[in-house]
Amino acid sequence: MIITRTPFRLSFFGGGTDYPDWYLREGGQVLSATIDKYCWLIVRYKPPFHDHRYRIVYRRIETCQRVEEIEHPVVRAVLEKLGVTRGLDIHHEGDLPARAGMGSSSAFTVGLLHAVHARLGRVPSRHELAMEAIDLEQNILGETVGSQDQVAAAHGGLNHVRFLRGGQITVRPVPLPRARQRQLERHMLLVFTGIARTAERVARSYVDELAQRESQLRQLDAMVPEAMGLLARDDLEGFAGLLHESWQLKRGLSRLVSNDRVDGIYEAARRAGAWGGKLSGAGGGGFMLLLLPPERRQRVLEALSPLIHVPVRLDFEGSRVIFFDQGEDWAQLDRAQARAGVVPVIEHPVEHGEDE
Repeated sequence: MIITRTPFRLSFFGGGTDYPDWYLREGGQVLSATIDKYCWLIVRYKPPFHDHRYRIVYRRIETCQRVEEIEHPVVRAVLEKLGVTRGLDIHHEGDLPARAGMGSSSAFTVGLLHAVHARLGRVPSRHELAMEAIDLEQNILGETVGSQDQVAAAHGGLNHVRFLRGGQITVRPVPLPRARQRQLERHMLLVFTGIARTAERVARSYVDELAQRESQLRQLDAMVPEAMGLLARDDLEGFAGLLHESWQLKRGLSRLVSNDRVDGIYEAARRAGAWGGKLSGAGGGGFMLLLLPPERRQRVLEALSPLIHVPVRLDFEGSRVIFFDQGEDWAQLDRAQARAGVVPVIEHPVEHGEDE
């Protein structure tokens, strides 16, 4: 059995410049961090006592005999890409809801790639995991997604990520002393707007016309080094003010990035004392990140009641295999039976069977 733990991310600055339609022509950069909320994946070989070879548990349960029958697009693509032919059990759990702007889809892709590689006896580097996830989501599945979420999920930490015109991606950790890291955490407030949305739909509303939004994207890009300078000077109020400016720019990319409910939540938080903030991810709903003085936290929470507040700290470990147990080699037995032409006979007990 393999268990992987892959962090969700918060994107601070530069979101939008990480789409290949933009950065392959102009370059791009983001400042992002991962948090202590995770995508968990359990992968193990399937014991040969069932009438199916693959079982995938997420918001629904799939059972089937062949990889090509799997309906979950990422699971099917990962198993095909890595050449998996043995039966597998795959079980997913997430600390935060999907479609909420926290990079959960890419965390799932990175975590599953990591788990299946481990199950096959491989140890990919963090950067290999990130690039493999980008290729799978953008090229194999053809999804309208950027390239920052996969990098964040694989590497973890607070990073300055650059997307170069040639397609290369560089990751530079932002040096933040432990005391300053804790200070940043104390000033962050993450709340769930209650709105689930499909990030791809929001992103497609402006990604298809990025050339017409050149001015906004160049300003979003320029904010990344400015934000890093503010962090280096421990100017969190200035950092939050810049975050507010970036959110106003991001709202201008498409009418789908925000809505009346989101604007109402944001303005209520500002009136109660928040310095600034933004929706995490492409926009449209999901989680809102706010920066505020710690002494105003309770006042802001009361103003946003009954929205769910999620306490967070930064994660610096990235995607990890946290449990590896070789266990019984069911795959070896499966192959031996196949060579011998033996087909397991599965007799399902009646409703009140011998297990009672």
